[in-house]
Amino acid sequence: MKFVFFHLMPYPYLPDDFDDNHPSPSLTFPNKYFDRELGNRLYHRYLDELEYAETLGFDGIAVNEHHQSAYGLMPSPNIMAAALARRTERAKIMVLGNAIGVRGNPLRVAEEIAMLDHLSNGRVVSGFVRGIGWEYFAHGINPTRSRARFDEAHDLIIKAWTSDEPFQWISPNYEFRYVNLWPRPVQEPHPPVYIPGAGSTETMRFVAEHGYTYMSVYAPTPIVRRWFDGHRQAVEELGLEPDPEKTAFSVPIYVAESDEEAHREGRRHVEWLFHRGLKQSFPQVYPPGYMSPGSMRGLLMSGMKPYTETSYDELLAGGYAVVGSPDTVAARLTELQQELGFGQLIGLFSIGDISPEETRRSMDLFAGKVMPALRPLGIASPSAAPTAS
Repeated sequence: MKFVFFHLMPYPYLPDDFDDNHPSPSLTFPNKYFDRELGNRLYHRYLDELEYAETLGFDGIAVNEHHQSAYGLMPSPNIMAAALARRTERAKIMVLGNAIGVRGNPLRVAEEIAMLDHLSNGRVVSGFVRGIGWEYFAHGINPTRSRARFDEAHDLIIKAWTSDEPFQWISPNYEFRYVNLWPRPVQEPHPPVYIPGAGSTETMRFVAEHGYTYMSVYAPTPIVRRWFDGHRQAVEELGLEPDPEKTAFSVPIYVAESDEEAHREGRRHVEWLFHRGLKQSFPQVYPPGYMSPGSMRGLLMSGMKPYTETSYDELLAGGYAVVGSPDTVAARLTELQQELGFGQLIGLFSIGDISPEETRRSMDLFAGKVMPALRPLGIASPSAAPTAS
């Protein structure tokens, strides 16, 4: 099993009337609520936590991209990756990922990731995401163009990384008369690529065809199982054997000395993440045209409740989050691994409004007592995983 310490870098200082008077922390939430001094402290605290994760033995430290939101304060994850590149030595620096669908100039992504690959001595992992619906509104881009923009940007970036001669790129969404990337990445042919998926069959096939790593987003275990099975089926249809290490399970984790203590402390933070940070309307996340009709139909038929309507107990029972003592967390994650067949665990430990002290205690317990128990997992064939009921 490989372990990744993932960070959203949330802004937890929401006003007292947030629940009643603000429909979401994203897009329309006024930035007058952003305190400059508190924000400055958060950035340095969060970078400290990412650097500390490497000392604990995490295989990767991960950042991501969100715009105009208290849910995540990283409109430019590459800046955070650059800050980490020179202050860490071993862990993979994972940008999970750049929202290339909303970028006006995908070549800047290709250039910045190539630079990061040099700064980190070849430790960069490049995630590509389409961006959430509200982020298309924030950038003035029609969400019906999301898939085409993502596909074209992806193809342009890969060709820019791998070509050793200048070329011209003209497609419906992008036009560049000269593409001649300096510098080229350290890793050949290019840094590893991760793609998160939320049930889109197009994404499953896309990831399989390119040999990338497929990541989950927060959802009930049976739904995540269908996503992972769909990706594995797409791999098998290509005549290939699915690799557990190319299946990555994302989940918030809180560990304390006892189950009672973990639930007493962790409940508030988990509820902040799902009931406040992820407080979003369906059209805000999935505007018309953002998904294909088939993928939208599958999403609607899944029966998945909105995060804000899912109780703490339901979140734990459904595998949205894992909370407990080291033994309980190890047992629950082992159970999830056996059902889902993943070979990478992408854990969110700095959850919502959690304090820095609680974050570090949870990290210490996980690295010292949970990680050793899970490390041997994730190497068996996913086909051996039991069928979900």
